[in-house]
Amino acid sequence: MTIQALSRPLDQRPDADFRTVPHNIEAEQALLGAILVNNEAFYRVSDFLVPEHFFDPVHQRIFDVVSRLIRANKTATPVTLKTFLEREEPIGELSVPAYLARLASAATTVINAEDYGRTIYDLATRRRLIAIGEDMVNTAYDAGVEMTPAKQIEITEQRLFELAETGKYGSGFLRFGEALKDAIDMASKAYQRDGHLSGIATGLRDLDDLMGGLQPSDLIILAGRPAMGKTALATNIAFHIASRYKGRQLPDGRVETIDGGIVGFFSLEMSAEQLATRIISEQAAVSSENIRRGKTTREEFDRLVDVAQRLQSVPLYIDATGGLSIAQLAARARRLKRQKGLDMLVIDYLQLLTGSSKRASDSRVQEITEITTGLKALAKELNVPILALSQLSRQVEAREDKRPQLADLRESGSIEQDADVVLFVYREEYYLKNKKPREGTPEFETWQDEMARAHGLAEVIIGKQRHGPTGTVNLAFLAEFTRFDNLANDARLPERFG
Repeated sequence: MTIQALSRPLDQRPDADFRTVPHNIEAEQALLGAILVNNEAFYRVSDFLVPEHFFDPVHQRIFDVVSRLIRANKTATPVTLKTFLEREEPIGELSVPAYLARLASAATTVINAEDYGRTIYDLATRRRLIAIGEDMVNTAYDAGVEMTPAKQIEITEQRLFELAETGKYGSGFLRFGEALKDAIDMASKAYQRDGHLSGIATGLRDLDDLMGGLQPSDLIILAGRPAMGKTALATNIAFHIASRYKGRQLPDGRVETIDGGIVGFFSLEMSAEQLATRIISEQAAVSSENIRRGKTTREEFDRLVDVAQRLQSVPLYIDATGGLSIAQLAARARRLKRQKGLDMLVIDYLQLLTGSSKRASDSRVQEITEITTGLKALAKELNVPILALSQLSRQVEAREDKRPQLADLRESGSIEQDADVVLFVYREEYYLKNKKPREGTPEFETWQDEMARAHGLAEVIIGKQRHGPTGTVNLAFLAEFTRFDNLANDARLPERFG
């Protein structure tokens, strides 16, 4: 009798009138036999294989005991396993100890142990896919009132995304030489990337110098009072990253980003058309107000058309659905990464999201806590920076110095705690306009001087940065085109003559 005949697949019956789930008993037997003959074979699969990946319950139990023995620095052989498995039910005509001896005697080589392990892993993944599909069908048939179709889709998408993201074989310990090679590769990619940064370049030189670009898995809060230019700054950064996207295809078919990035933009306040108008106004240097009112000249309209044609292929994806919950947003972000790829996510703005749990509905503070915690978890799960805009409380207006502080964040406890970086946008010019004194007075002349100094200037204040310094970055702001830009400094200005 062969080893195959002695094993006990759950559903292998000659008269079965249903399809058996994918499995390979021979691969499981070959791997277990190889490990029993040479325990070094275990380390070739231990990073990605667990007992649950085996189809046969007896094989699951054997691999579990083998794993615990070897990790305890003991030898795993048919003899040492006998004590732990002799009470198992017989396998056909053989007891489990006899079955172990048969596995070891039939083992041929340990060279293919990793290939056997990957075969077992891949088949287990297919079985999980089948289980997800069956659960989806059964839930759709018997869903209760609280299990809405949207909720079912979210749950299924999350399970699929988790399966896709965990479906990677681990590498375990690396020799320092290999780690060094990876470090050099990262440095090479940073050198090739726009701005020579470890993170994604925002295009704002001084901001990138302080932050090193936008780092993967970071939650970045961009806050400010209304009319400060939060959305304009977020749009500028998002478009800069998307417009510089470069990717290359790897041998396994995946596409690796080498510069810029694919950007997802959740615009909960403005429509996609309004957002596109801002971007095209910025790029074509045509007033967005003139675009909306149809007051563009022929030359400006030609520029708009030319810019629009060039922007067709920019990988910037906009979702303008209002009233999203944090769970819905996460599901859509996962879908975008799975289908198109994703290197950065923008959310405009945080307070327009809603919580998903019943507890979150008890108070707004609890709801914001769920949202910020969910966004930080999503940034780590997707391994991309998330730039989330946030409103500031009105207490800013009551101070003489209206530069924002961390305490000005609405429901600041959770936002400040969960964020890796907190940025504030501040424009002195906005507040000075509202203080205009009566013309002809000494105060008016002073006001004019202050307005001249503040005109077209903005500050981005880094109020918190978990892995770097805080400080203030000065930028140019072109209100007509809703565009932030780098300021020329003395070191970069041409030499003056005379």
